[in-house]
Amino acid sequence: MHRILLIDDDDQLGTPLAAYFQRFEMSLAHALRPSEGLVQLGQGGFDAAILDVMLPEMDGFELCRTIRRQSDLPIVMLTARGDVMDRVVGLELGADDYLPKPFEPRELVARIQTVLRRRRAVSATDRADLLRFEGLSIDPARRCVVRHGEPLELTGTEFNLLSLLAREPGRVYSRDDILNQLRGHDAELYTRAVDIVVSRLRKKLEPLDCIKTMRNAGYSLALRRVAA
Repeated sequence: MHRILLIDDDDQLGTPLAAYFQRFEMSLAHALRPSEGLVQLGQGGFDAAILDVMLPEMDGFELCRTIRRQSDLPIVMLTARGDVMDRVVGLELGADDYLPKPFEPRELVARIQTVLRRRRAVSATDRADLLRFEGLSIDPARRCVVRHGEPLELTGTEFNLLSLLAREPGRVYSRDDILNQLRGHDAELYTRAVDIVVSRLRKKLEPLDCIKTMRNAGYSLALRRVAA
């Protein structure tokens, strides 16, 4: 049974949501404060986290950033604001999905199921061999990237984007292709987010100039594979 942690200061939300999740063979724990949630996450055993944006102590964005420094745990964010820029920021920080409040419990379950399936698919791909390019190596199993001998710190979204491009170097992926691979929901709302993540990834890969923009088409990885 998958274990999910909800971090939300609404004390009326956890119990009914946990009962609903149980119907789908998922166990939901509830933390009312970020500090409490971080302690529970630190104890391990969770398969995904659901973060409210409006929280005491720190907002959901800062909480997402804190979790991403320690873990690649799948994250779904909740917000009462529903603003597109909030969604862009959430994706930029490494959230796996985003759902505005008020929401239907069945949709939240579906989002969690999707990120868990996506993680299983990534894990299967992670068993592939080390990807080596001129000046860059990607280790899918350990989810680490080395550029000119220097390890890079990437968010989960940045790593997944780079891995996607690296599977078929030279292939042009449209923004919708990328969104469907990385998120699978609301692609029409997130085209700007792809550009933001690409821009951040490019900066981290410098001085390598390896992510090419194909006008009106998308992005591709312009690096030559080298033998292991």
